[in-house]
Amino acid sequence: MNTPNTLSLHPDEAVTTISRHIYGHFSEHLGRCIYGGFWNTERATFREDVIAALKEIRIPNLRWPGGCFADEYHWRDGIGPRTSRPSMVNTNWGGVTENNHFGTHEFLDLCERLGTEPYICGNVGSGTVQELAEWVEYVNFDGISPRADERRTNGRKKPWNVKYWGVGNESWGCGGHMRPEFYADEFRRYATYCRNYGGNRLYKIACGANVDDYKWTEALLKNTPHHLMQGLSLHYYTTNWTDKGPATSFDEAGWFDTLQRTFKMGELLERHGALMDHYDPQRKIGLIVDEWGTWFNVEPGTNPGFLYQQNTLRDALVAGIHLHLFHSHAERVHMANLAQTVNVLQAVLLTDGPTLIKTPTWHVFEMYKGHQDAQNIPLHLACGEYTLEGKTLPALHASASKSTDGSILLTLCNLHASDAQPLTVNLGAVLASVTGRTLTADALDTHNTAAHPNAIAPQPFEGAILSGKTLTLTVPARSVTALTLK
Repeated sequence: MNTPNTLSLHPDEAVTTISRHIYGHFSEHLGRCIYGGFWNTERATFREDVIAALKEIRIPNLRWPGGCFADEYHWRDGIGPRTSRPSMVNTNWGGVTENNHFGTHEFLDLCERLGTEPYICGNVGSGTVQELAEWVEYVNFDGISPRADERRTNGRKKPWNVKYWGVGNESWGCGGHMRPEFYADEFRRYATYCRNYGGNRLYKIACGANVDDYKWTEALLKNTPHHLMQGLSLHYYTTNWTDKGPATSFDEAGWFDTLQRTFKMGELLERHGALMDHYDPQRKIGLIVDEWGTWFNVEPGTNPGFLYQQNTLRDALVAGIHLHLFHSHAERVHMANLAQTVNVLQAVLLTDGPTLIKTPTWHVFEMYKGHQDAQNIPLHLACGEYTLEGKTLPALHASASKSTDGSILLTLCNLHASDAQPLTVNLGAVLASVTGRTLTADALDTHNTAAHPNAIAPQPFEGAILSGKTLTLTVPARSVTALTLK
């Protein structure tokens, strides 16, 4: 007999806030993320359609300039008149020439246009302590100093007061191939000279582990004064590094394998979180998952160094499950950044010439945006299994949050490729109305293109029946569903 699918919510126990910064994004000088993505190179200005689409999902922060690019980026090359900025070779991503036309002013002006917090990743791998210290001064100091005066000369009178600063990126790999003890010493030195100016208090993020390198996490926590470190990063990509496989035209085995790898994130949050709880029991240091998402083979005919991949219903499920996992660890996860925003890896937006395409992942972020800064509702889900070739996954995955007005947002992922899932929900409170939308399609690899921009988009969901504290519905197969209860 199949196990009945039941979900119990406990809204009276909701005490942990889901930081809006969990819904952050990542923009690197990689492929067409910046040039042709955020930046219209022909007009030397921002793409207004990209700005409008990102404002619609209320992105809370944006990480820049990398990624691996950050540790060979020298910020002074990206200020002043664009025509006089020196070029460089982007050795990490395609070997193309970077003209530095998109630099500090452009990025911070973009963040102001988006109404989002900038998160700048500093160069520790090939830079100097002085270089990073002067970048902070240039961006944040409101008084009289060489760097602040230079900023004014370049057209910005008031400082931007950037709060979030990454001290290096992937220092265990492309950021210098450092040992954790060596990086801990470097972090101590660099972080010391990243000064607070005025009332702006920096949130300094140390380079954390590559996936399950728990020794790195422990070494950083043991060898770094905790007052210097406000955040510790973690990177994990949902991919099979032996054979990444195609972003489209995959079979059910490819669907299942990717969803199974998604749950690795839950293990990482548990185990890195346990180490952080040991060394930081008051949970003052945030776990910052500032690179996450799918990584498949690039689209045929595109530059392999540009990491351009399509985005399907499978990516939507990966995004939904990840966000659920972050919610359930919101007491420790202070920020997360999807990789990457436009035209790279699991992008929320794709551009095709003048056409803007909203991906299934964009739609998940739009459907889930009500979770931002709401209180995470503890829940218990008992559900059947999704089995394929002797391997099993839970058929359903869920998260719920309570807003200040008392409304509840319940989001559900049905992982099963073919079977809808009847579900009974004990809401833990009497609610009067329910509305919803669901994101699904007939084919597992359904995706949007310039020719068919709405091949997959949320549709109204009207199958939820509310009776006092009980909600009953059937969750469509291979779907992401969002229900608002009031």
